[in-house]
Amino acid sequence: MDRLRTECPWDAKQTHATLAPYLLEESYEAIDALESGDQAALREELGDVLLQVAFHARVAAERTDGTGYTIDDVADGIVAKLVRRHPHVFADVTVSGADEVKRNWDSIKAEERESRGGPPASAFDGVPLGQPALALAAQLRRRAERAGVPDELADLQTAADVSDIGAELFALAARARAAGLDPELELRSAARAYRDRVIAWEREQRA
Repeated sequence: MDRLRTECPWDAKQTHATLAPYLLEESYEAIDALESGDQAALREELGDVLLQVAFHARVAAERTDGTGYTIDDVADGIVAKLVRRHPHVFADVTVSGADEVKRNWDSIKAEERESRGGPPASAFDGVPLGQPALALAAQLRRRAERAGVPDELADLQTAADVSDIGAELFALAARARAAGLDPELELRSAARAYRDRVIAWEREQRA
C-alpha cells in the first residue's frame, strides 16, 4: 500500500471521501459471496474489504495535523475495545449467557461515552442512518428491545409523517425480528429467488 500510494497515479490521488463508495461496494460484494455459499469468492471479497481498511489507514497516516493514524493504530484500537467489552473473557466477570454479554456490552459502551464527555447515552448511539431501510429498522428495533423501550412506540400507524406502507414495512421488520430473522437478509433472499425465476423465464422464452 505504501508503494501504491507513491507510485500509482490513481492510488496517489484518493481521499477518504473518494474511497467511501468502494468501502460500501466491497462490503456488499462480500455479503453477496457469503449468500452464494462460494467460500473461495468470500475469501477474495473479504480481502477486498481488508484492502479498504488498509487504504484508509494509509491515507490517514499521511496527515501531520495530529489526526493521523496507521493500520497498527486501527488494529490496536479494536483489540483494546474487544478486551474492554469482554470482561467475562479478559477479567473476572461472570455471565449467565449471550443476553447478559449484550447487556454488559451496552453498559460498558455507555460508560465509555460518558467518560469522553459525550451527551447522554441513547439506545440508538452509533446506528448509521445511511444503511438500507430494512436493516435500519431492524437495528433500531433490536437496540430498543435491549434498552427496554415500550413496544407501543413502534406502532407507527397513527404517525402523521409516516405513510401506511411505511408503517406496515416497519411492522413487518419487527415481525421478522420477533421470528429471529433478519428482514434485510430475508428480502435479499426473496429478491434473489425472484431474479432466478425471471432469468429462467427469459431462457424459456429464447428456447
